[in-house]
Amino acid sequence: MLKVGIIGVGTVGVSVAQILKENADVISARAGRDIVVKSGVVRNLNKDRGLDITLTDNVDDVLNDDEIDIVVELMGGVDEPYQVVKKALQNGKAVVTANKALLAYHRYELQDMAKDIAFEYEASVAGGIPIINALRDGLSANHIESIMGIMNGTCNYMLTKMSQEGVAYDDILKESQELGYAEADPTFDVGGFDAAHKLLILASIAYGIDAKPEDILIEGIENVSQEDISFAKEFGYAIKLLGIAKKDGNEVELRVHACLISQDEMIAKIDGVMNGISVVGDKVGETLYYGAGAGGDATASAVVANIIDIARSGKSTPMLGFDRPMEGKLTLKSSDEISSKYYLRINVSDKTGVLARITKKFEDNNISVETMLQRPADENSANLLISTHVAKEKDIQAMIQTLQNAEFVNSKPVMIRIV
Repeated sequence: MLKVGIIGVGTVGVSVAQILKENADVISARAGRDIVVKSGVVRNLNKDRGLDITLTDNVDDVLNDDEIDIVVELMGGVDEPYQVVKKALQNGKAVVTANKALLAYHRYELQDMAKDIAFEYEASVAGGIPIINALRDGLSANHIESIMGIMNGTCNYMLTKMSQEGVAYDDILKESQELGYAEADPTFDVGGFDAAHKLLILASIAYGIDAKPEDILIEGIENVSQEDISFAKEFGYAIKLLGIAKKDGNEVELRVHACLISQDEMIAKIDGVMNGISVVGDKVGETLYYGAGAGGDATASAVVANIIDIARSGKSTPMLGFDRPMEGKLTLKSSDEISSKYYLRINVSDKTGVLARITKKFEDNNISVETMLQRPADENSANLLISTHVAKEKDIQAMIQTLQNAEFVNSKPVMIRIV
């Protein structure tokens, strides 16, 4: 019998305990032995969680229990969970976590600590979608050329409603908060940070890149408007928040931001709270993974799958899937050197000669315009909706600064990259 201790018995933790009990027959058959939850750690002992397990508010009751084989960490956060997981590994206990923030900052230290101990984390990226095992094991024969994914269901839900129902950003954000998709402070989701943590985990498995969130380009969806949605539709695009990892020679670019993506792409058709991740390997070509990216049962499903993996084989692979430098130590490409097509929305004074002056500024910055539309904003201003040919990030940012300082531009231009 394998005994489990859960640290953080919230929505996901309760689901893990329930699945292990309700599906015990199929789980024990697949694992080769019985798996039971012995105890769990909570902050509030007075809250009824409907579970028949021992609950404590002292994490050491689990970490120091010699009968517990696997510690499931579901606390959230970075610093405290890191110390908890570190102690669990030092005590020789296998670890399963769903904590993407922990791994975004400490995945390499944890891999070093877990050399001879099982450490699994499938639920940290895209909830119930088995993307970690697919990338680490199923595609291990491939050089990974690119990863592109919708990794945050809150943003995907909001952008879907904005596109399909014409809802304004502020209105759909409020609705998302009321439905529980977005937190009272939604910055972590709508600012792109949640997706960035997940992208960093996948990039480590694919490329061995040791980057932190502060090292990569991260933008959210806060500035997307109905004008942008309209432009996207008119030119055959959908707008999605994407996490992108792409190999270019000996460099890897990592970025999270809103994108205009062709409606013909499979990933553009993923709507609502669902997640989808495209992985391109040099031998297998493109593979697409789709499913529920969050929620108690979906995330718990991935946690329990990791517990079963450990019950079957114990320590089977290095945590990140490799134990030596990959591909001659690929390096992180500077965000300034990333190349893309771009879309800009520029609010300008509705006066004679402004369009010519805008066009001249593009020419002066060596940025080629592909399409341009003008839409009235109010009595005295208009929105210019412009898409460019391929340009470098540093050049487009310099262009935006130039436009922002121009007397005929009323506010900072909004920019969305085209992929």
